[in-house]
Amino acid sequence: MDRVELLKQQAGVDACKFVTNGMKVGLGTGSTVRYTVMELGRRIAEEGLEIVGVPTSLATEQLANKVGIPLVELSDCSHLDIVIDGADEFDENFNLIKGGGAALLREKIVAQESNSMVVVADERKMVKTLGAFPLPIEITPFSYQATIRQLTKLLDCRVNCRMSGDNPVVTDNGNYIADAHCGPTLTEPVELEPRILAIAGVVQVGLFNNMCDVVILAKDSGVETMVNPNGRLIT
Repeated sequence: MDRVELLKQQAGVDACKFVTNGMKVGLGTGSTVRYTVMELGRRIAEEGLEIVGVPTSLATEQLANKVGIPLVELSDCSHLDIVIDGADEFDENFNLIKGGGAALLREKIVAQESNSMVVVADERKMVKTLGAFPLPIEITPFSYQATIRQLTKLLDCRVNCRMSGDNPVVTDNGNYIADAHCGPTLTEPVELEPRILAIAGVVQVGLFNNMCDVVILAKDSGVETMVNPNGRLIT
């Protein structure tokens, strides 16, 4: 395991310190959160941790089942205590871009149902201004080219349908992903989010604003816990 992967593992494991007995836990998607899911499975097996999980993707569901995390339907929960997830970018205000793994809709539904959100990331994801990572937008397949045209007008940048070979990538919800190549220009993500969502054909956008409470950051110097001063968690 190279150093970057080792730090991602440490960050994913470290995020588990926020999980205690009796919690209902949102289980995110991504290479770093994978280590979180595996560590929670270990704690259940070896330490008797008692939790239930709600996965944000089919891939996470499969991994959670493999490591022995009991799963429940989100609709059967009045709330979640915490969600632990990854991010493609985050800024100094703890706003995020997510959706590189095409799971943004389920991730946002789980996040909005959670009392707190912990993000695990490596230092490459920390940016001054969001947008260097193409902004994922989940759109309906119906006349998706028309939706992309509207997004292009609004964002004034190149917007393309994410492809897998010759076919559009299909999300777990049966939708497509449009990637907006804005560059690091998203200085007002809170104001931008509802404008994108107002376009017919847009299902959800990968801007996660005012949701993240803590970032567990894997850096060359080690793992750092960054606490949102306006967040809901105190370490």
